[in-house]
Amino acid sequence: MRKEIMQNNKEWQTAYSVIEQLEQAGFEAVIVGGAVRDALLNRPAHDVDVATNALPEEVKSVFQRTVDIGIQHGTVLVIVPAGPVEVTTYRTDGEYTDHRRPDKVQFVRSLQDDLQRRDFTMNAIAMRHDGSFVDYYGGRQDIELRVIRAVGDAQKRFAEDALRMLRAIRFSAQLDFTIAKDTLMAIQNRAGDIAFIAKERIKAELDKLWLGMTVFSGLQKLEECGLAAYLQGNFQADRWYNFQTEDKHVGWAYFALLQGPNWREILRDYRLSNKEMAFVKSVLTAYEALKSGWTNTHYFTYKEQELEAAIYFAKLLQLDVRLPSEPIRVLQDKLPIRQKQKVAVNGADLLKWSGKKGGPWVKEALEDILEAIIHNELANDQQQIKNWLDRNYFHEV
Repeated sequence: MRKEIMQNNKEWQTAYSVIEQLEQAGFEAVIVGGAVRDALLNRPAHDVDVATNALPEEVKSVFQRTVDIGIQHGTVLVIVPAGPVEVTTYRTDGEYTDHRRPDKVQFVRSLQDDLQRRDFTMNAIAMRHDGSFVDYYGGRQDIELRVIRAVGDAQKRFAEDALRMLRAIRFSAQLDFTIAKDTLMAIQNRAGDIAFIAKERIKAELDKLWLGMTVFSGLQKLEECGLAAYLQGNFQADRWYNFQTEDKHVGWAYFALLQGPNWREILRDYRLSNKEMAFVKSVLTAYEALKSGWTNTHYFTYKEQELEAAIYFAKLLQLDVRLPSEPIRVLQDKLPIRQKQKVAVNGADLLKWSGKKGGPWVKEALEDILEAIIHNELANDQQQIKNWLDRNYFHEV
C-alpha cells in the first residue's frame, strides 16, 4: 500500500521526503491521523501530516524553510521543494477546563503517549517510512469492523473536547460506520457539553456531515444521542432519507428549507458567510417559485447550481410540480442573453432619447427592457429597443 500511495499521491511523497530528512538527522517521524485512516479505507487524503519526537526547534534546525504556524502546540510548517508539510512534535495534553482545548501541552518523545491523546482509534494509527503501522489501540481492526470507537475512556475523551461527540456523528455519516456502544453512551451522557464549543467549529463539522454517505443515518444518531437538542434548528432526520450531495452549500440550503420562516436566524447562528447565505436564499426562492412554474426570468436570474438544488429538493420532498422538460444548462443557453451587461442600451441612452431628467424611471425602464428581451418579446438591438420604448414607455414618462 505504501508503494501505491507514494506513486500516486503527491502529498504522501512530500511527507515521506520530510520523514527521510528527519530520520537522517537522527529523529523518529511518522505519518499520523486522518491520512493513515483514509489510506486504509482507500480514500484520497489531502492533508498528510507528520509527527515526530523532534522538538519544534530541532525540526526547524533540520530544514531550511519553516513557518511557526502553531509552535506553542508543537506544529511547524516545513516547506520543501515538493510542497509544505505540517510537522508536529509528539505531545500529551494537559487539563481541558473549557471542554475545547488543553490548558497546556507537554512535548514527549513517546509515540504511544502521543497517539493516546487522540479522539478515535481509527485516527490513532501511525505509519512509518517503511510502510509498517503503529497501532496500539486497535484502530485497524475497528476500521475493518467499520466502527468508531473512542481511544481509551470515551467519557474522558469527550470531556476534553466536546466537539469530538459531533465528530463521531459526522464520521459515522461520512464513512457509513457504526458507533461503538460505550462511545455512543458517553455522547448521550455528555451531550450538553457541546454548548462549550464555538459555532464556527460546529459548522465545520456540519459542513462535512452534509457530504456524508449516509446523512440520514448520521442525523438519526444526532437525535438519538441527544446532541440535536443542544444545536440550533430542527434536524428532522426522517426528511433526509435519500439526501446526498457533493456540495456543502446544498446541504445548508436543504437544512434551511426544513427550518421554515426562521431559517435566516438559525443559519446565522452557525456563522454562515454572506456568500453562503446568498446561495441558500437563492435556492429557497427558486424552490418556492417552482411551485407556480419557472419562466425565462428564473433561468436568467439564478445560477444553474441554484436551480438544480431547488429541483433536487422538490424531488426529495415529492413536491407536486411540473419540472423543467430539459436540462437547466440547455434552457439557459437558449436565452437571448445571459447577463444584464449584454443589453444593447444603457441609462445614458434612455436619458438621451427621452429628453427627461434621471430618476427611478430609468431603472424601471431598463428592467422592463431586460424582461422583454429574455422573454423573446424584443430583440437585443439598439434601434429596435428605441422603437419599443417610443411605443410602450416614453409616452408614459
